[in-house]
Amino acid sequence: MPGFLIQAGAVVTCSHGGPAQPTAVQPRVRLGGAPVLPATTVHTVAGCPFTLPSGNGPCVSAQWVGAVRVRAGGVPVLLSDSRSVCTPTGTPLVVTVTQQRVRGM
Repeated sequence: MPGFLIQAGAVVTCSHGGPAQPTAVQPRVRLGGAPVLPATTVHTVAGCPFTLPSGNGPCVSAQWVGAVRVRAGGVPVLLSDSRSVCTPTGTPLVVTVTQQRVRGM
């Protein structure tokens, strides 16, 4: 499915509402002045409210599966519908706000 490309500054949270920030950007490709996010970036999650007494703690970081056809600097980019998995909970990240002009697959 086509999705909008995700840029730095997009609003991304874990499934529990904790804000997620990218650790890397692709500075040579920009969307509305903001760098695009490569699929190799890890998102760090701060403030995830999810806790269980069993030890499966709050979301800490997340990995992504990037676009199939769109690349920046030879690396697949992230799309608003890209799949992600948070560690250690196994839940996905949620992209709530991103640019609405450029789509990819």
